[in-house]
Amino acid sequence: MDERYDPRSIESEARAHWQQTNAYRAVEHDPRFPKGKFYACSMLPYPSGILHMGHVRNYTINDVMYRHLRMSGYNVLMPMGWDAFGLPAENAALKNGVAPAKWTWDNIAYMKQQMQPLGLSIDWSREVATCSPDYYKWNQWLFLRMREKGIAYRKHGTVNWDPVDQTVLANEQVVDGKGWRSGAPVEKRDIPMYYLRITDYAGELLKEVTEHLEGWPERVRMMQANWIGRSEGVRFAFEHDIRDEQGQPIDEGRLYVFTTRADTIMGVTFVAVAPEHPIARVAAASRPAVAAFVEEARTGSAMEADLATMEKQGVDTGLVVRHPLTGADVPVWVGNYVLMSYGDGAVMGVPAHDDRDFVFAHKYGLPIRQVISVDNQPYDTNQWQEWYADKQNGVCVNSGPLLDGKGHQDAVDTVAAQLADKGLGGKHVQYRLRDWGISRQRYWGTPIPIIHCESCGEVPVPDKDLPVVLPEDLVPDGSGNPLNKSEAFLKVDCPCCGKPARRETDTMDTFIDSSWYYMRYCSHDNNEAMVDARNDYWMPMDQYIGGIEHAVLHLLYARFWTKVMRDMGLVKFDEPFKRLLTQGMVLNHIYQRRTAKGGIEYFWPKDVENVTDAQGRVVGARLKSDGSEIDYAGIGTMSKSKNNGVDPTSLIERFGADTARLFVMFASPPEQTLEWSDSGVEGASRFLRRFWAFGHAQRDVVRGAADTVDAAGLSEAWRDLRYEVHTVLKQIQYDYERQQYNTIVSGAMKLLNALEAAAQKQAPTAAADAAALREGMSILVRSLYPIVPHIGHALWQALELGRGFEGREIIDAPLPVVDEAALVKSELELMLQVNGKLRGSIRVPADADKAAIEQVAAASPEVARIGEGKTPKRIIVVPGRLVNVVL
Repeated sequence: MDERYDPRSIESEARAHWQQTNAYRAVEHDPRFPKGKFYACSMLPYPSGILHMGHVRNYTINDVMYRHLRMSGYNVLMPMGWDAFGLPAENAALKNGVAPAKWTWDNIAYMKQQMQPLGLSIDWSREVATCSPDYYKWNQWLFLRMREKGIAYRKHGTVNWDPVDQTVLANEQVVDGKGWRSGAPVEKRDIPMYYLRITDYAGELLKEVTEHLEGWPERVRMMQANWIGRSEGVRFAFEHDIRDEQGQPIDEGRLYVFTTRADTIMGVTFVAVAPEHPIARVAAASRPAVAAFVEEARTGSAMEADLATMEKQGVDTGLVVRHPLTGADVPVWVGNYVLMSYGDGAVMGVPAHDDRDFVFAHKYGLPIRQVISVDNQPYDTNQWQEWYADKQNGVCVNSGPLLDGKGHQDAVDTVAAQLADKGLGGKHVQYRLRDWGISRQRYWGTPIPIIHCESCGEVPVPDKDLPVVLPEDLVPDGSGNPLNKSEAFLKVDCPCCGKPARRETDTMDTFIDSSWYYMRYCSHDNNEAMVDARNDYWMPMDQYIGGIEHAVLHLLYARFWTKVMRDMGLVKFDEPFKRLLTQGMVLNHIYQRRTAKGGIEYFWPKDVENVTDAQGRVVGARLKSDGSEIDYAGIGTMSKSKNNGVDPTSLIERFGADTARLFVMFASPPEQTLEWSDSGVEGASRFLRRFWAFGHAQRDVVRGAADTVDAAGLSEAWRDLRYEVHTVLKQIQYDYERQQYNTIVSGAMKLLNALEAAAQKQAPTAAADAAALREGMSILVRSLYPIVPHIGHALWQALELGRGFEGREIIDAPLPVVDEAALVKSELELMLQVNGKLRGSIRVPADADKAAIEQVAAASPEVARIGEGKTPKRIIVVPGRLVNVVL
């Protein structure tokens, strides 16, 4: 054991040992682990080529959990993979002229190399890359099973279309109505797309997330529930005589709407349909103003959030529908705020009791008819007031004898019954959740296994021909999906009739890949089945770890995918994740200044010195290089674009992986944000050097000491040490259970302080004292090992601490156990004050009463020396803490 702490050699030797012994290989039903399995998994990363501190924190949390649970007796699995399909690879291909496949595989190799120095307990034998045909074959296989069950289907859908790049854009890629890369005005376009019928599971998805999943953060459960968005109301039809180009009534002469305010039905003064609605198309064919409006709406956003804040605009179609209860004509408008993809693509307009409709009616001079009243609240059609939409206190007025005077629920029930009697509608539950559109007009993704034949139509690829392999040599050039130009991919014979046909060139949404990868880890090498019995052993997952940014879509799709697999008999559980931990972001300071052209230039924190005010707050900054002033922009998430990231590789090379791990665990609780601190990293390094130095200094004593402590033979100092060690250990055990790893580090620091103080106060020369030192070091090393495994491994071996545990490796040694007897003190040490000033301490029996304590204090040498034989006037005893002798 070298005297100097050298993290480079210590960590490389530890990792070599773990690799040689295959330490993290997980085997089902392993008899070494009496508590059974525990599956702890971090969300798989996108192989961007850069490992950042967010990755380090996420995977260290997982690794700490793994090591602690394994020492607790669990068979733990911690796998790793790569979310490898997606648009960033295509963008890199456009920029660099390299195939997305090469860029992706190179990045995977590099990031895996970056991960190795962290010493993570990953079972790399189960590694998965979603761009591998061995993986996405099963995306295709299950898609075909869903198609057979009617869960997967094809229909026209509205998308953001970039006419220059010839591709569909995600909502976040539309900036000010233009394509983020091409700058071209984005169009709304109706194209055929494949969907998964997630709405069939909306009720179950909502019920489970609201009534179960106790191990999930309440915030995430609320986000899921809001996204699913259950609404109880009434769905009903306005009848009409509007006909299409062939003279057929559109939608069989019925325009359906859904409302949660059926009590306001007598206040309807218009209906609005989406620009893509068939009625809008019919009106556009004969009315230029409608056609122009519909065309303009094509370039608007398809984002629901944008629609909620955009200016509400519309145009009168000149068409009418009939009110379902009165038979009166109701004008039909086209509104830019109505989504075709939500509900039936139409809404009823009640301006008197809906703020959006109120603004719309004022803008276009539409009638506003009050049908809800609240006592002592005068209604004014010129100004919106919050009570106009009051369901709780409002009653119906101006609505006819069947409704007038009724409260909200009573009126809704009455209207629903009337509509049901007429065969026009009734009560209905609607969800905000929409079916999942999985078609992407992009190249780098899972090919959708469909063949298009002029004779046979849509033909599924036979199972024996799966996977449909994505060619990996294509390079996107910005002119659309390169699969459309690949004859080798496109041309195929129809499996049904044998005639020439073409493959589907849409690829699957990358959320497909991440919806079940965690199950593939369990059955990674099975080429004949998507999952097997090993999945039954490991799943459902016991602990999932990832960022809050994935709280809605990824988790929702994974839950849906699991339920589909369950219904197909592939799995035996309802929910994939028992517990969820959403780790906080890693933050750092941001420094910037405006350039001459108005852009923003960012600076690395290492190149800057802060300017502070009188209170020490940072108010500005200057460059170290030339002293020029720059702006301090506060704290923000680490980002390469803002030059405020910290390179884990260089940090590890300088301080070691254990220092990086210790800092990210100590700086804040796992679920809270972590503010980067160079001084905090240096402090973590200093602590590890102290840890190592103390182990080296006490090596011979620890090695030569007994494995069990003779409590009766302990000296005073080492009896006190055992009390403190086991008191701190009790808190550490509690903190591990609640995953508060920052306070575990605090506890370990207290343990080291106590051990150093005891050794300094009284050298452990007696056998019992030496055994107490060995016990304390064993407890400290095992307690801290999950967080700093390299130095823990080295000290375990150097101090021969495994001797008392059948020579076991530290990873398989049992966690330290609190000795309750050590927590029972035979003596107490009380601070001694004389006339209010601290003068030393006294020791008294733990069960001493007040009179006995007073007697010991009065007889102490300090009181005798200061009092010169005087009798104390008064003795004040603070139980368990101090005695003050007043002379």
